[in-house]
This record gives sequence, structure tokens and C-alpha cells, in this order.
Amino acid sequence: MVTSEQRRRQLAREKYERQAERRAEAQAARRRRNTILGASLAVVVLAGGGALVGTGAFDSDDKKDTASGAQAAPTATDAPAAPTRKPVEGCATPAPGAPNGKQWQAEPAMTVEAGGTYTATLDTNCGKVTIALDAAKAPHTVNSFAFLSAEQYFDHTKCHRLTTGGIFVLQCGDPTASATAPGGTGGPGYKFADENLTGATYPAGTVAMANSGPGTNGSQFFLVYKDTKLDPAYTPFGKITGGLDVLQKIAAAGTLDGGTDGPPMADITLNTVATAKG
Repeated sequence: MVTSEQRRRQLAREKYERQAERRAEAQAARRRRNTILGASLAVVVLAGGGALVGTGAFDSDDKKDTASGAQAAPTATDAPAAPTRKPVEGCATPAPGAPNGKQWQAEPAMTVEAGGTYTATLDTNCGKVTIALDAAKAPHTVNSFAFLSAEQYFDHTKCHRLTTGGIFVLQCGDPTASATAPGGTGGPGYKFADENLTGATYPAGTVAMANSGPGTNGSQFFLVYKDTKLDPAYTPFGKITGGLDVLQKIAAAGTLDGGTDGPPMADITLNTVATAKG
């Protein structure tokens, strides 16, 4: 026979067990909620950071890849349709071939003469662009450009970025850029210091280095097709002497997605790049 004291203890024990079970369920629910909120916050912060980086001027390191990596992969039903390239008048099919992707551990030894005259020729599938390189004010930059062009490093690389709003440039020199990967991360393996920044301006015809911060020059450069206001943070190392109309034609065709900053509609490729003294 169960006594009243035993019954009281049994009821108390059952009540304690029910309370412990409810506490465990509540804790598990909180953990699940915190996990979901934390994951959502991570996506928002990373995506926001990518957007902020994306509004920067001419980074040669595309940090937007980090943001996109945080997103869930789109399904077949919600994936946006890829933009379609339209033919641009004056642009032919790029010459067959692929970037050689060579890498070096250190900046090349100086071979250009600081007071010498050098000319770069960009033979693109949309026309030829010639550049007078300023070895007097940017000797290391011109030396690197001449070295890379002699190594055929720029050959078959795409100009991966066009800006058409407030800043007016075409960015080139990334061997990793392709039709499916716009680029912004590629370089020759070495970096070198900035030059010629004091009082630097960027009128139409300027050729300057892209970078991801002070002293991070590599292979990426940009061509200014219309007067542009930028902070003096990008090494100017040349002036366009022929082919500015080629760049303006590419700019007029706009970007692939119709925005003001993205891959150009023209599939412009540097078939060959050569640098010569004189």
C-alpha cells in the first residue's frame, strides 16, 4: 500500500522531471534559433562587405568572391539567366590562345633606362592602342610592364572591368579573367611599390596601375577613356597616343549586365602586348 508520503514524493519527482524536460526543450530551441540567426548575420555582413569593396576604385584583388562564397548555391529554378553578349562594331573574334599564367617570386631586375623613351602597343581584337610609357617618373612600373609584355604574360588576357558612371576606365591585365569569371584577382606573383603619386591626376588617355592598397602593384592596369577624378593612389605610368577611340567605342557599348561597373559588353581581349624602346 502506497502511503500519502510516498505518493507526495512520487508526484514531486514527476513534476521535477516534467520541468527538466521543458527546460531542455527550451534550451534546444534557443540553440536552433541562435544558429539560424548567426548564419543569417554572417551572410548579411559578408555580403555587405563585398558590396562595399565592390564600390572601391581599381582594386586588383576582387574580394567579392569571399561574399559570394557565403551565399547558398542557387537552385535550377531561381538561378538568374546569364547576360548575353551582343556583337560590338569593330570587335572581331579574339585570336586563338590562352594566357600563359607565368608566376615570379620577385620584381624583375631593372633593365629600362630611367630617362629612356618606351612605347607599348596593345593589339586587341577591337583595335590597336598605343601608349607612351613614362620611364622617367615611373621606372619600376615601366620596367615591370616591359618585362611582362616580353614574357607574353598579357597575351590572350581579357580586359575584365568597365566603369561608366563617375569613373571612366577599362581595366586589364588579369590572366584569370574569363567569360564566366570576370577577374580581378590575378597577378604575376610579385608586387612592387607605388610611383609618381604626388599630384597625380587621371585625365582621358591616362594609363595607371590598379592595386589593392599601397605598394601592391602587380600586372593589372587601367586605361582612362574620359576625364576621371580619383585619389592620387594609382601609379600613372603612360599616356595613350593612339586608339582612344577604340576605348570610347567599347565604353559606348556598356557593360554586360547594363550596370555602371562590370565586365564590358565587348569581349575585348589583348591578343598581344609589346613594349619597345623609342
